[in-house]
Amino acid sequence: MDTATSSAPPPAADAKAFKRFAEFYPFYLSEHSNRTCRRLHFAGSSLSLLCLAALVATRNPWWLLAGLLCGYGFAWVGHFVFEKNRPASFKRPLYSFMGDWVMYKDIWTGKVKI
Repeated sequence: MDTATSSAPPPAADAKAFKRFAEFYPFYLSEHSNRTCRRLHFAGSSLSLLCLAALVATRNPWWLLAGLLCGYGFAWVGHFVFEKNRPASFKRPLYSFMGDWVMYKDIWTGKVKI
């Protein structure tokens, strides 16, 4: 994987076993070893932010649905088609949501490569 994190646990780890987000995040990164999957996550997160801006600007609640569809749709295509794994959001939704945004920040800062 093209990341600065080298102590990631093996992908076979159980997402429910982690007690803290700091323990979960290396596992989360290991579940995103495919570059195309990471790129799809980044695109979906970026589009979700644009939908959030449209929601605020227009006060049209359909933008919330569009943002969720963009974020999860792109990510799930990345997992099922390219990464060939099940998204951790099925087992740890809050930690996975947090992981999405930490990875998004890490992509912008160069810690995770796309």
